[in-house]
Amino acid sequence: MKLIIAIATGVFAMTATSADAAPARPAVEHFGTPMLNGQRLPFSRAVRVGDILYLSGAIGRGADGKPPEGIEAQAKATMDDIGDTLKLAGLLSDMKNWAAFNTVYLTYFPEGPLPARSAIGVNGLALGALIEVECQAYAGKK
Repeated sequence: MKLIIAIATGVFAMTATSADAAPARPAVEHFGTPMLNGQRLPFSRAVRVGDILYLSGAIGRGADGKPPEGIEAQAKATMDDIGDTLKLAGLLSDMKNWAAFNTVYLTYFPEGPLPARSAIGVNGLALGALIEVECQAYAGKK
């Protein structure tokens, strides 16, 4: 089994204006404390470094904490989880708009190319999930 972990904790912006100046360091914010069976998981749902929001890999879970049955239900639950994380970080103002956003989003790529994605082959995901999605979002100041 391969385990691949991407970690976003901080990035140095090398924008020093003189040889004596220390490099500028963007602000880092952490969002969400994932839980499983009442236990805190060892990562944040998202980390904002400057204008970029790094989301942890997401698997959709039902109210019982387990992935729903079937790939379609899990894909929907996963995208809902990403929407919840974006809302937590203040980047999605109304979850009612999530499905409409996805519909519009796909119209921008009718013939490709599609945005970058990760696809990693493993022989198992957490909680027996069939799908996990990770992404980053531009989180520039308003």
